[in-house]
Amino acid sequence: MKKEVERKIEIERKFLIEKENLPDHLEQYPHDLIEQAYIITQPVLRVRRKNDTYILTYKGPGFMQREEVEFPLEKEAYERLLLKADGNLITKTRYKIPEANNLLIELDVFSGLYDGLYLAEVEFSDIETATNYIPPTWFGTEVTQESTYHNSTLSNMSKDAILKLLKK
Repeated sequence: MKKEVERKIEIERKFLIEKENLPDHLEQYPHDLIEQAYIITQPVLRVRRKNDTYILTYKGPGFMQREEVEFPLEKEAYERLLLKADGNLITKTRYKIPEANNLLIELDVFSGLYDGLYLAEVEFSDIETATNYIPPTWFGTEVTQESTYHNSTLSNMSKDAILKLLKK
């Protein structure tokens, strides 16, 4: 059965995580291996492999709230589109950590060029819940309003810029 196009308004907040504050035993949480690249970054048009699933994603402008439309892809289409991508390939493991009030923390542990970058995202059903969210103590600086930490921006950074970002 073919997956349908998924259209939604994504409401999320994003936080940096320090390596020493990562939860113990991450392997106990469900996780996905993700590889993604960007065809264009304004607006965002991304191709992603998540385990054995392939997705083309459009993301509209914004920070805490933005439109997201996902289209299923066949592996062959993903591989052909990947050749059209600009910038760096992003690879990461996304851990799904349950949070209070039926929320889910998606912790991205980056690898490859971005090894040493850790970002946590929490999605919300509405702006009020997002605004009133109190993050756990292991979260670091909030970067929701900083385009630097959009994966589309990260993908276009030079190796020197990535190293500077990781040293911050």
